[in-house]
Amino acid sequence: MTTIHATQPAPAQQPGVAPAADELIPAAKPLIGEDERRAVDVVLASGGLAQGPEVAAFEREFGQVLVDDRPVVAVNSGTAALHLALVALGVGPGDEVIVPSFTFAATANAVRLVGATPVFVDIDPVSYCVDPAAVRRAVTPATKALMPVHLYGHPADMTALSAIAAEHGLLVVEDAAQAHGARWAGQRVGSTSDASAFSLYPTKNMTAGEGGMVSTTSDDVERTLRLLRNQGMEQRYANEIIGFNARMSDIHAAIGRVQLGKVLRWTAQRQANAAYLARELRGVVVPTVHPDAEHVFHQFVVRVPEDRDGFAEALRAEHGVGSGVYYPTPVHRLPSFGLDLDLPATERAAREVLALPVYPTLTLAQLDRIVAGVNALAGAGR
Repeated sequence: MTTIHATQPAPAQQPGVAPAADELIPAAKPLIGEDERRAVDVVLASGGLAQGPEVAAFEREFGQVLVDDRPVVAVNSGTAALHLALVALGVGPGDEVIVPSFTFAATANAVRLVGATPVFVDIDPVSYCVDPAAVRRAVTPATKALMPVHLYGHPADMTALSAIAAEHGLLVVEDAAQAHGARWAGQRVGSTSDASAFSLYPTKNMTAGEGGMVSTTSDDVERTLRLLRNQGMEQRYANEIIGFNARMSDIHAAIGRVQLGKVLRWTAQRQANAAYLARELRGVVVPTVHPDAEHVFHQFVVRVPEDRDGFAEALRAEHGVGSGVYYPTPVHRLPSFGLDLDLPATERAAREVLALPVYPTLTLAQLDRIVAGVNALAGAGR
């Protein structure tokens, strides 16, 4: 693994809107501006609010910009994207799907929602993504699919995972909810696997207000996804299969199209901000990036080995810097699953990780305040 490096980022603030010195720096910040508002107004004025031409355009443009022109189907959430992808690929009762436990619950929930069994495995302690060696050990005759999560914006080791899938005839469904534009070995996440799910929740690297996208390499899977999201029909009242109401509205698509035009520039600023933080922070374990990976820094996650929660509280109270813990409880231990498993890297990460602000509109002054706060607390043994 290699540490991230880059030159100092330019301040992102606009003239006349410098933040107050004592204003809280939030952990995350949705970026919605006049362009998005105007796009919504156009849709509202048209009178056509449901799934329509804006959705179709958004699907086409998302595919062009982020998944190398693969077919893309818009749905109403990232969870729906995962769920419908599994349904479209025929995953169901009696099947096992290998998933990391260090993720948001939606990953494993989607597996349960199709009647399959999530098989939880441990993570690589550096990238926080699923450990390919653990995946290999978990494969059984019942295994139908692998579901790697590109956590925090760092892609999983798709070279190793794809080799395991090919060896055992398994499907690969990527949870790319946090990884718009990330690359592994030069290839965009979501551009090579059987299906991949993206989230457009407000705090993601780009948003549609709410929504999700499914990319796939199969025309048949694409058509099935289109049926599934719309009650099983392409033509009105000509229902071909049992489906869901998982459509995206043109209002959300209009927001997403505007954000799509900004996300690569925002990503470059996130990467610059992350490089600055990694270079300047002391006393905490900063992220590293695998040589084959392009990290898009949905989150900038450090490790605080002692009293992470107390550290976060002091960072907010004493320095006005917000932070987040993603995720404090491994999914296998949530009441919804309630399993007792030996996943040491997962358990340690859940105790130690802390996400610091990294979003693209941070000013240089705010970055310096984050650095000063973390270094002061770490230096004081907090």
